[in-house]
Amino acid sequence: MKQLLAIVRPHVAEKVVEALRRAPVEAFTVREVKGYGRQKDQLAEYGQTEFELAFLPKIEIAVWVDDPRVEEVVARITSTAGTGRMGDGKVMILPVVRFEQVINIESK
Repeated sequence: MKQLLAIVRPHVAEKVVEALRRAPVEAFTVREVKGYGRQKDQLAEYGQTEFELAFLPKIEIAVWVDDPRVEEVVARITSTAGTGRMGDGKVMILPVVRFEQVINIESK
């Protein structure tokens, strides 16, 4: 099993989530993050004032996938999120160590 961490632009996140729903994927998490990389600072304009954003807003999607499906899921993410421009994001593939125990949290 692998964990895929996909960091994508906010405006494509919903499309990526929809593509993952059709994968099908057992479960994933989504959270807002900020990052700094090759894209560096982005000059933005707010009203009539220009300012620099040191950290750009991104969305992180964490997906847990069985080994045989990793390439298929990565292909779905990259084809959905990719625009061919710098800053489209990254997909990191991490090994998952065998779970000792998984506890479901449910109301008793």
